[in-house]
Amino acid sequence: MAFAIDWQKTPLLPVIVQDEKSKEVLMLAYMNEEALQKSLQTGYAHYYSRSRERFWKKGESSGNVQKIKSIRLDCDSDALLLEVEQTGPACHTGRKSCFYKDLASGQITSEPQIDPADMYDDIVDLLYHTIQEKKEADPKTSWTAKLFSKGENTILKKVAEEAAEFCLAVKDKDKEQIVYECADLVYHSLVALALEDISPELIRQELRRRFGISGIEEKRSRKE
Repeated sequence: MAFAIDWQKTPLLPVIVQDEKSKEVLMLAYMNEEALQKSLQTGYAHYYSRSRERFWKKGESSGNVQKIKSIRLDCDSDALLLEVEQTGPACHTGRKSCFYKDLASGQITSEPQIDPADMYDDIVDLLYHTIQEKKEADPKTSWTAKLFSKGENTILKKVAEEAAEFCLAVKDKDKEQIVYECADLVYHSLVALALEDISPELIRQELRRRFGISGIEEKRSRKE
């Protein structure tokens, strides 16, 4: 007999993921009902991303999939423990486990097994995750960390400056400068998104929603 999960009470279940052989805790994630059903059907871990607001297969872009060996429900039926066969590193930083920061000492306890750049097909996703990592970097050695240390006003000022410079480059018909300034604008826009922990995937979803809708229609819908 299967155990029941009250999805009305707990729409997102926290999931502790453990290496089947070493028993090392690899990561903490979340599953909604759809992600759990997909995991059960395929035998591979699927999770719900709160930042991207959709369910996804672990390793769908990096290839670092998790083959499920067992799924256990806790005593209150509101948390899961997965034992998995992990392919490659579990963490998006390229480390085996997401738990590599020692709270007491402030030290990093493990190094990446692979270059994080090899885990992303999309340069925008790679850049966004790199920007998120830089939140904890030294402002003296990282421009991104320096922007975060100066706060919202500085970040938004840079976005406005880069937008103006991009417009001027377009006006001057300078193709090389247009590309350069657009890249600057995208980078600083991603910093602003990271400030609010908004994934670029939500921007993609919004663009997909608008696809096939006329601009006039879309603007009219905003005024209603």
